[in-house]
Amino acid sequence: MTTSKTTVTAALVALLLSVLCQPAVAGKFDIVINGKSHHVNADYDWNEENLGLGLEYEFQPTSRWIKTLNANSFVDSLNNMSYMAGAGIKRRLLSTDRFGGMYFDAGVVGFLMARKDINDYRPFPGILPAVSIGNRYAGINLTYLPKKAVHDMAHANVVDPNIGGVIFMQFKFRMDAFTF
Repeated sequence: MTTSKTTVTAALVALLLSVLCQPAVAGKFDIVINGKSHHVNADYDWNEENLGLGLEYEFQPTSRWIKTLNANSFVDSLNNMSYMAGAGIKRRLLSTDRFGGMYFDAGVVGFLMARKDINDYRPFPGILPAVSIGNRYAGINLTYLPKKAVHDMAHANVVDPNIGGVIFMQFKFRMDAFTF
């Protein structure tokens, strides 16, 4: 394992342990299954089956602002493993006890990511818009990588000049909703 992969793996493990080792965890854990992406206006045959696993920890909310910690690994658009660890802040725009406690959140996620095609797995920072919709059992996270980032960071326009942005979707399942 290269030094940069070791660094990213250590960061993901540290993030997980920092949350798990708290004396009383008041927030909620979700298992995240990374899933699909859509490359807007793409001509190239990108991988849009971005399978992988992750965790999302949602701190106990004290207002309509929802704070999270996130760690994920997934197969990226070029069929390489990618790794991400970060934090998010989203505003709870809709919340109801109906439909299993349905909610709708919108905000941003800041992160460190490591990808083979960007600096050969040397971590780099990023921030993206994020939307979450779900209930107390399951949900969907959506994020959008704008055209400028696709061109400037990933240089995808070299391979696919017409590519716009990338929409990325994750499925999440609340861990404590299924314990008996």
